[in-house]
Amino acid sequence: MERSYIPYMARDHGFHSVRITRIIQETADTRSYVLDFPPHTSPSLFTYRAGQFITVRVCGTLRSYSMSSSPDTDDELMTTVKRVPGGLVSNWMHDHLVPGDVIEVTRPAGVFCLRDTPAPLLAFCAGSGITPILSLAKSALATTDRRVRVLAANRDEDSVIFAATLSELAGRHPARFEVQHSLDIRDGLVSARQVRAFIGNDRSADCYLCGPAPFMELAERALLEHGLDSGQIFIERFEPAADEPAGPVGAADGTADRGTITIVLAGQRHTVPQHAGESLLQSARRAGLSPPFSCEAGNCATCLAQVIDGEAKMRVNNALDDDEVADGWVLTCQGEPVTNHVTVVYED
Repeated sequence: MERSYIPYMARDHGFHSVRITRIIQETADTRSYVLDFPPHTSPSLFTYRAGQFITVRVCGTLRSYSMSSSPDTDDELMTTVKRVPGGLVSNWMHDHLVPGDVIEVTRPAGVFCLRDTPAPLLAFCAGSGITPILSLAKSALATTDRRVRVLAANRDEDSVIFAATLSELAGRHPARFEVQHSLDIRDGLVSARQVRAFIGNDRSADCYLCGPAPFMELAERALLEHGLDSGQIFIERFEPAADEPAGPVGAADGTADRGTITIVLAGQRHTVPQHAGESLLQSARRAGLSPPFSCEAGNCATCLAQVIDGEAKMRVNNALDDDEVADGWVLTCQGEPVTNHVTVVYED
């Protein structure tokens, strides 16, 4: 998979207080939160691109949620949260937050964004995966002449998030926008054959995937089998990555304590011995530090830091482009040292 390379927009990983102005009940288990920022906040601080997300800090826990608003069509910034069974943050937000409450969020981040191309946009989403897809669709329809088609999978009609908004977009752009709903209780689970049929002759399209991991794996495989190139496929992952290597990247053996890691956080330096198979984030925690992090899967970039001495390699990188990696930026949840001494700096 390749991602569109865009300037990274969340170098400041500090948290900012925002007020909830409205809460919209999208479905029985999904709510949208409309956010307002303090008057003294610089407008550029929360500039974002369609498809990006913010990270919310609640009860000392971080979770990343995509914006369902579009910077090209909406005056308000809105994020949408589906209640997850057993989910600490989503359940707390649903059960406790009301209009007027203040929460802490990061600046927008993410690379699940539109490329500058006239190619059709095909989107495949399931459940709350529609959230960034809606943002992308609204921006594409408002700022380009591209055709946009969405295959949205859900359990049943009552679980379709943004059903009215999608219908309204189809009515406003009948020649350019199409949404096809696949309901489990009516159609069964989405199949590879259904994905290929939806693609049809649009083999030049950019394809965006967001949803549960099995759904995205099926869709990606079907797209590749249908003749699309991996560079046309863009995937937003918020679930933990599977089958991560157990040992340190680049290490010739499994020995521990073969060097040191120096972590610079909030202007303070802390040095700990290297442990085999341990990420930079884990090393920082072992030093008693509390650096920023969220997904721990190499997807959200909340744990971003810069290696200024030595070298570290990432097991998984779904957030940084080649130029950023070349400049030493690393996802510390995925980065492991490959030199005896590494110094990594978290931004203040």
